[in-house]
Amino acid sequence: MNTLDTRTLVDVVAGIVMNRNGEYLLSSRPEGKPYAGYWEFAGGKVEAGESGFEALRREFAEELGIDIHRAVPWLTKIHSYEHARVHLRFLWINPDDWSGRLQAKEGQSWSWQKAGDFTVSPMLPANGPLLKALSVPRVLSGSLNSGLYGENAAGLYFVAPYATAEPHHRHILIGAEKLAALGKMPAADSVWIVLQTASQWENIQDADVAVWQVENETDAQAALTRLQQGVSLPLVIAAAPPLLEQYRQRWSEAGAHALLAHETVEAV
Repeated sequence: MNTLDTRTLVDVVAGIVMNRNGEYLLSSRPEGKPYAGYWEFAGGKVEAGESGFEALRREFAEELGIDIHRAVPWLTKIHSYEHARVHLRFLWINPDDWSGRLQAKEGQSWSWQKAGDFTVSPMLPANGPLLKALSVPRVLSGSLNSGLYGENAAGLYFVAPYATAEPHHRHILIGAEKLAALGKMPAADSVWIVLQTASQWENIQDADVAVWQVENETDAQAALTRLQQGVSLPLVIAAAPPLLEQYRQRWSEAGAHALLAHETVEAV
């Protein structure tokens, strides 16, 4: 029987450090720590009086000898280990936002990996879902009605609308209302669910990616608030160009995975 885990949450930050080849940095946990030898995104516990970013900078300097200059929020998750219950905040670090020469300062190993093609194991259990999320392109084109196009380290990436999807399509886009009527998740490698109101957010947590159709200022602010509260899956925001330009910086700094200019806003 499952029981509620009432242990105090430990606040932990981890960094998704990218290089110019589109690869992300993984490191192994050193001897003497729980899950020694398992691979993870480097980071650690936020100490009293530290911000998440301050903790991230300290951990990367101590563990891998590099300096983190800037990071933006990405995903937030809660995970229960045997030894602790942790509130994980993953911060995204672009290639220009760190410097230094990588060093295994705790005797650990480190490796640059491609999304969807990682070659190290075993992986820390909490980070498994992150590997799939990393394969989601951060630059998208197309429309919600005809499909979304992008590219990741493994090549071209297409998300097909459910109404026109064919069996060979690996990624499916479906509206929250249509999914509710369907009663089950479409069979696909990943399912992207389109929401149009803040009230739909809690009902789409089984999705691989959330796409928020923003139609007005109220929607724009609601999406921003949701990002600031933390999201557990990649959130793409689709908005008409004027709203996109108005909110681009705020959405990006709050952790939007991708932004899409969408001229005709229709339910998919």
